[in-house]
Amino acid sequence: MRRAATKKAEATTEWGRRRLLGAAAAVAVAVLLLVGLVYAVYLAIAGIGDEANANTGVATGETDHSTVARGAAHRDDIAAEPMLSVPESAAFPPADPGTASTKAPEIKIPAGAGVNGPAFVMTGFPQTPEGAIGQLAQIDLAVLQSMSLTTAEEVYNAWALPGGVRAEDWWITASVRAFLSSTGMGEVKDPSASVSLEPAGALIKGTDGPDWATVCVLMKVSATYKSEGQIAFAHCERMQWVGGRWMVAPGTPPAPAPATWPGTQLAHEAGWRTWSTDHTTEPTNPGDHEGEH
Repeated sequence: MRRAATKKAEATTEWGRRRLLGAAAAVAVAVLLLVGLVYAVYLAIAGIGDEANANTGVATGETDHSTVARGAAHRDDIAAEPMLSVPESAAFPPADPGTASTKAPEIKIPAGAGVNGPAFVMTGFPQTPEGAIGQLAQIDLAVLQSMSLTTAEEVYNAWALPGGVRAEDWWITASVRAFLSSTGMGEVKDPSASVSLEPAGALIKGTDGPDWATVCVLMKVSATYKSEGQIAFAHCERMQWVGGRWMVAPGTPPAPAPATWPGTQLAHEAGWRTWSTDHTTEPTNPGDHEGEH
């Protein structure tokens, strides 16, 4: 009788240990998927893996500030140029916090108008590459903080011009899907889970006239689901100025951005500049430009 009780207790303890380990690993797996598995998903969706590998140049934010647009081929070249290849481990906080102290140049990003535009995404960013960065960050924040597939598709449909990928194939939608799948949450995150993001870095990969830019944002992501994890999340998009606001432009999505923990030497080598919010830039009111194309 005592032996049976002992075995039962051992089984219960083992089950509890496995459950605890599974819960503790849930966020680590989830956030890892954001830059690990989703990299592969993204490359498959975009169909740029071979092209990126064939191009020996590496973009680190050197931009063409020409005011004259050169057209579709030039834009495709900017978007497709590969960026620094980094290991998945580069996205996690360093074991020694003292190593995350490399001083990188700042990039001043406008604060925006502080009002919601389509799909409840904050808007009001000026017609500058830095404004495009600010708008892309708000698009990412609206989707990734909600971690809802429905929200991802609503935001994409409201902020993407025709001629790009489908909403369900958008890299951010794929990221949300990977997060939800890894934790078995269905189509929306569990109420007990939370995801918060902080813009930490950015770069302007290239421009083509005043109405088009490929820009990238680097976020610190903190995810909590029975445990807590942190990771860097990087995202590049073609952006185009239409109707008084920056929107996701048509065409093949850009090459993946290097997900590096902000402030590290590797982040500096990848071309990331330190995010600095500029509260002095006059915000744009999209309503003043309705009907412009």
